[in-house]
Amino acid sequence: MTNKTSDRILERLLTLHPKIIDLSLDRMYSILEKLGNPQNHLPPTIHVAGTNGKGSTVAYLRSILEASNLSVHVYTSPHLVNFAERIRVSGKIISEDNLSELLEFCEKVNDGEPITYFEITTAAAFKAFADNPADVLILEVGLGGRLDATNVVDHPLSTVITPVSLDHEQFLGNELSGIAMEKACIAKKDVPLISALQHPDAWNKINEIAVVKGANLITDWHFRETVTGFCYSDSNGSIQLPKPNLIGPHQISNAALAIATLRHQDKFTFSDEEFIRGIQSTIWPARMQNITESAYGQLLSPGSELWLDGGHNPAAGEVISNHFKDEKIILICGMLQNKDTRGYLANFTNQAKQLYAVHVEGEISHPATDIVKFAWDLGIKAETAQNVKDALQKIGPENSEKVLICGSLYLAGKVLADNNLIPE
Repeated sequence: MTNKTSDRILERLLTLHPKIIDLSLDRMYSILEKLGNPQNHLPPTIHVAGTNGKGSTVAYLRSILEASNLSVHVYTSPHLVNFAERIRVSGKIISEDNLSELLEFCEKVNDGEPITYFEITTAAAFKAFADNPADVLILEVGLGGRLDATNVVDHPLSTVITPVSLDHEQFLGNELSGIAMEKACIAKKDVPLISALQHPDAWNKINEIAVVKGANLITDWHFRETVTGFCYSDSNGSIQLPKPNLIGPHQISNAALAIATLRHQDKFTFSDEEFIRGIQSTIWPARMQNITESAYGQLLSPGSELWLDGGHNPAAGEVISNHFKDEKIILICGMLQNKDTRGYLANFTNQAKQLYAVHVEGEISHPATDIVKFAWDLGIKAETAQNVKDALQKIGPENSEKVLICGSLYLAGKVLADNNLIPE
């Protein structure tokens, strides 16, 4: 049930455009003009696009910047529990009063004109960031990049592309090079463009777009895993770093990407100690989050582990599978209907001893029966459950198990809310 004023306004904003996603910048520029072009009055901006690892990379950037005593605005999407999570003003999630006031103001200024939910809420975020001082803004792309509502900042401090893979094919196409093109079009003339390690098809397109845009593509950085963490190196020297706070072998590459981004801009300088403090204090909910001590975790037998991850495409499934390596796990899975469920689950064929499929409440998701069919087709034993709690009760308290709740950020958000693990 909707209680907050901001939720009621957001419901109204959903009715302003018949499509949830309609990639274009015309409507965005129109409302920004009415708002006084706040995108031209932002702090130095780090613009982050990509398919996987965007949220984690943003989290590392924020944590390192704040470890350096800098004030940081952050814009991310989607949210997990409350919409306000998307807008951090000077390090703090925007207050309910401020959010409601902003949304109402933008609704009034828009005056009923067609505009998508993401566009008008992004415009509201830009106004919040322009109206409040900060040292840096970290701006995460919503979908794609070229026509994303965030791609209106002409002179960012840096642009970043995390690993590119197949996702949102109905909007971005089903070829890796085409998807990489959409992401790479956040590149700007003479602005550093830092890319994660990419598939050759993606890398070739990113390099091509960088040349066309006149961006400064940064390639002189490297990292390698060590016994205690990893070593980062570039033309300015090397840093020995501990393992990042976020769980999973892939988090070393995300942390290294954040470090490369901050080492290849010309406004701020950072000590090795600030990089170390930053990656050791990074928090990002629903990314390989251990929730064993939660109320849901207590439904399992002593010695069990309960993990939560919101990754939802085949590449994310591969990353999660690599984390568990040769261990046997039980999956509780719910996925949206537009996701490649079969491709995601294929990563777990040798690890999953059992799968419980659930419907993602309030979303257009795969019926649990369809997920069960995908699982059995892959040789994974599966059955439906009414919800996550029901699945946990089906597992029972008899044996110690490793259990992973997975497949959807929306499902992850519901689990966090049910266990009072609200992002702060």
